[in-house]
Amino acid sequence: MARATYYYHTKRLQEPDENEDIRQSIRRIYETHKGRYGYRRVTAQLRSDGITINHKKVQKLMVEMKLYGKRKKVKYKSYKGEVGKIAPNIIDRDFVAAAPNQKWTTDVTEVKIKDKKIYLSPILDMFNGEIISYSISYSPNQHMVMTMLDKAFKKIPIPPGLVLHSDQGVHYQHQRYQKALKDKNIVQSMSRKGNCLDNAMMENFFGLMKSELLYLQEWDSVEQFKKELIRYIHYYNNDRIKLRLNGKSPVQYRALFQSKRAS
Repeated sequence: MARATYYYHTKRLQEPDENEDIRQSIRRIYETHKGRYGYRRVTAQLRSDGITINHKKVQKLMVEMKLYGKRKKVKYKSYKGEVGKIAPNIIDRDFVAAAPNQKWTTDVTEVKIKDKKIYLSPILDMFNGEIISYSISYSPNQHMVMTMLDKAFKKIPIPPGLVLHSDQGVHYQHQRYQKALKDKNIVQSMSRKGNCLDNAMMENFFGLMKSELLYLQEWDSVEQFKKELIRYIHYYNNDRIKLRLNGKSPVQYRALFQSKRAS
């Protein structure tokens, strides 16, 4: 090695790393979110923390640090049960809502761990992707869905014209479910038979939950997974930022919208 080259690299090793503070911030964000953030979300969080930085630099530093977003690609599969049509497809893939509590969607997904099954039944607000309420059950029965509704009704004053979208599953054909919606003047909407894109927002949430939680580790029991699922939904609502929400979490985005409307 040439003497000049040797001294050049020796000097570089002795110089302080000008990006050390940025690296520490990146690692903190990455570890706080358990490796679920790639460079785009890390960049958004850095900017939210007051650090102005280009996303390409964040990507470069994360590659150097060997920090990669931990997300396993999975195919979405919900629990359908029997199907039959009793309501029109009012949403018709128009998932845009101008304010909270205009358009909700719901579905049920099944998780199998060590030959045991658990079912998640949530309501999601299309405005910001927030999970309004949910129930977790070891059986895909009607009580699971009605519990989810009861929680939502206690939490949110139901505005006139609210639309609640679902697939054509048996839970949403049930007379108790239909009556509960009618009693609150909620408009029922249903996807077309066998068309998963009609409920894409809920499918997206289930896909995220499974790729960011379910498939990232081995689970000892459904009880263990249930505890972490409850934590994940709280994290998803309050801490997990969305790029489409300008780097805000669903709850942060809703609160900002409501404060602007009030002022």
